[in-house]
Amino acid sequence: MRTLGLLGGMSWESTAIYYQHLNRGVRERLGGLHSARLLLASVDFADIEAMQSADRWDDAGSHLAAWARSLQAGGAEALLLCTNTMHRVIAPIADAVTVPVLHIADATADALLADHVHTVGLLGTRYTMEQDFYTSVLRDRGLKVLTPSEPARTTVHDTIYDELCLGVVREESRRAFLAVVEDLRTAGAQAVILGCTEIGMLLDAGNCPLPVYDTTLLHVKAALDWALA
Repeated sequence: MRTLGLLGGMSWESTAIYYQHLNRGVRERLGGLHSARLLLASVDFADIEAMQSADRWDDAGSHLAAWARSLQAGGAEALLLCTNTMHRVIAPIADAVTVPVLHIADATADALLADHVHTVGLLGTRYTMEQDFYTSVLRDRGLKVLTPSEPARTTVHDTIYDELCLGVVREESRRAFLAVVEDLRTAGAQAVILGCTEIGMLLDAGNCPLPVYDTTLLHVKAALDWALA
């Protein structure tokens, strides 16, 4: 088993899900008392969010790249950036290390294409929905990506930062997200990507009108495949 480095804290709520599912996955695959070999760097999300809001993406990339170097120095053989939005700065992070950085959108595209899904709705932060750093990876793989229109994008974005990143789950917000998914279904989406690592706290396969592709769980699966190959 190879050692994975987790670059997390954005938010710690979703990082905890990574930790749980990586360990459960190793136990399920190897049995007995096995658990995952992990190194975790958990950053202060308030610092990252301030850089996002101020459009200081270069600073955010440099900040996370330094943490990535520390993970490699500690023995990590591959890295996971435990957030969708901060894949906006995946290039400087990958450039700062010599070990693989497993991209969350590649793991998601692999799963969608394996299931013959070609048109997909994307929920995430405003940065993920509106900028091309994430959707371009999906489109380059041949996928058609639909995103909510306003004011639904604002609802999704604000719910992530004001509630889910703080561990708050409100039934009213769940209903609002389900309505957004229904609109995406009407627009032609065959499935929906939970393109923020916290959205799985609200939506899952049991309550969603479309098949759900939870990027956190897909990222974990790809990491387990790599670590145990």
